[in-house]
Amino acid sequence: MSQSIKKPIVSKELLFPFIIITSLFALWGIANDLTNPMVSAFKKVMPELSNMQASLVQFAFYFGYFFMALPAALFIRKFSYKSGIILGLCLYAIGAFLFYPAAAFQEFNYFLVSLWVITCGLAFLETTSNPLILALGDSETATQRLNLAQAFNPVGSLMGMIVAQQFVISALRSDDKDETGALVYDTLSETAKAAVRENDLGVISVPYIILGLVVLVIMVIIFATKIPKTEEKDKMELGASFKKLFANKNYVEGVVAQSFYVGAQIMCWTFIFQYVDNINTGLSESETLTATWYNVAAMIIFLSGRWIGTALMRTMNPSRVLMMFGVGGVICCSGAILLPGTIGLYSLVGVSMFMSIMFPTIYGIALKDMGDEAKIGSAGLVMAIVGGALMPVLQGSILDWGGSGFADVKILGYIPEVNFSFVLPLICLMVVTLYGYRTYKKSI
Repeated sequence: MSQSIKKPIVSKELLFPFIIITSLFALWGIANDLTNPMVSAFKKVMPELSNMQASLVQFAFYFGYFFMALPAALFIRKFSYKSGIILGLCLYAIGAFLFYPAAAFQEFNYFLVSLWVITCGLAFLETTSNPLILALGDSETATQRLNLAQAFNPVGSLMGMIVAQQFVISALRSDDKDETGALVYDTLSETAKAAVRENDLGVISVPYIILGLVVLVIMVIIFATKIPKTEEKDKMELGASFKKLFANKNYVEGVVAQSFYVGAQIMCWTFIFQYVDNINTGLSESETLTATWYNVAAMIIFLSGRWIGTALMRTMNPSRVLMMFGVGGVICCSGAILLPGTIGLYSLVGVSMFMSIMFPTIYGIALKDMGDEAKIGSAGLVMAIVGGALMPVLQGSILDWGGSGFADVKILGYIPEVNFSFVLPLICLMVVTLYGYRTYKKSI
């Protein structure tokens, strides 16, 4: 009686390349969630910025994906995965080191350029690492291998959140308050204010500079590591790839859904800080809530939701799971808008449970049954991350409706503008739910 040989997820000879490439998943997780709180941080350090101007942090960061994803795919198509990774890490490090002159000149636009360069590097890494992990072993275990590698992305995200709280947010002096709850900064002389501003911009830049050094170390290791060459197949002509992609309605709608999903994710994880700041208004120092810990809870719930969703997909159609999670996200987002205080905050945290499976599930549904055109199609789905650049700026503009505060205007007489601003992620999650419904109906 013959026994089937269980194939390893990663063979021993490919273990080290797998580990070092998997570290890249954590690297872009760190960058993403180190940057999310910076909208709030820059607003505090540079109070002359409006909420919409501060949200340009996310526009600069996520626009890099849109700008560089397709060039990255074409570069990798012509050269190699290893070349794409090295170029991506080089751009990542350059962008991180640009925080030093940005802090020295105290120029907000320089910080935006730095973030944009970092994300151009991340576009190379994301476009390269996913298919490379799939190729590092037997095709039968490719999905398991990618899921294992992707598990390190939220680990990196948690690291980014903790670094942001412990070494940036908590170290800022611009938002120090006296015994009465008033900002100390407002009572300082112009000379003292300039010193605080210089200190705080330096605080913001240090984690990025250290991250740049870590990226350089990893780049050197990857440069010295032998990455196995993937199997070369006949390449479809570029024009034919685009033509086939645009004719694929399932793919086109998937790109749209992905863009709205990323917009929802970034808005929920960015403006939770303003949501908490509004709850903290009028509270004593001992009663105030720390937004970062709620964001950490959201990330833990997000990771748990991914495992739950993956388990459900063993017996349920992925499109149906996407639709169900979309409905759950819409309900929680509605709670964040309509419910007051910490109850609304708990609803906002709960949205992460239902967002957890959306990115990889949309990715898989949109690229299902594709051939060689999936290489360019993958770049289109990475470009869709531009939703994270556009949507936060719109949400920031809602916060500016009545002034620089978060509750200057009450919608329907009782909903603070910061709560109402979450109508944007609500709409985004409705779009994702509709995509899940439409693809599910086609599959049955």
